[in-house]
Amino acid sequence: MNERKADLEWREGGVPVSRRFDDPYYSLENGLEETRHVFLAGNDLPGRFCDGFHVAELGFGTGLNLLATLAEWRKAGGTGVLRFTSFEAFPMGADDMIRAQAGFDDLSQIAAELAGHWQAGAHEIRLPDLEFRLIAGDARKTLPEWQGGADAWYLDGFSPAKNPELWDAGLMREVFEHTTPDGTAATYTAAGFVRRGLQEAGFAVSRVPGYGRKRHMTRAVKGPR
Repeated sequence: MNERKADLEWREGGVPVSRRFDDPYYSLENGLEETRHVFLAGNDLPGRFCDGFHVAELGFGTGLNLLATLAEWRKAGGTGVLRFTSFEAFPMGADDMIRAQAGFDDLSQIAAELAGHWQAGAHEIRLPDLEFRLIAGDARKTLPEWQGGADAWYLDGFSPAKNPELWDAGLMREVFEHTTPDGTAATYTAAGFVRRGLQEAGFAVSRVPGYGRKRHMTRAVKGPR
């Protein structure tokens, strides 16, 4: 399978920026703190962690969210396995991913642990406490075919204004269908059409304080069946 690869450049401060979407892969202020605020706290994590807890993600990018989540999983001290599935249309090359991950000292141990897997081109990683799968391709095609269900979603595509394909109403319906009862989703964006798409899909949606200079972000909850 011939994958479409990420096309990026490096800005001052070591932040990777997508040329295709003209958007940074994470906050210019502090990418790790953004991840902790938006995706972890936005999904009530680590408080909800349990054996087999499944995180799914639209937009793998640099892998920062995976590293940050695994770090919190280990810090929480629970037993069992974290499951993490990510959908990515344009996977980043191993050298760029490793370079990006090296920018976060708090994650250096986990980054070093996973570096060899990226260099080997792995799309699946199994560790004693992690089952990871990267599904390459357009999520509008790959998510409907996925047989899994997530307890928490990280909706982490590029800006909706620049990457609307990853935020359309049809894809939000697929996210809903692939969410467990009482499952959640969180995203840094508070764009109206994204919130409406999540609501129309069936989620209860709320606008909550965002990270840094972003006043608001979005949190969504799927009620029990």
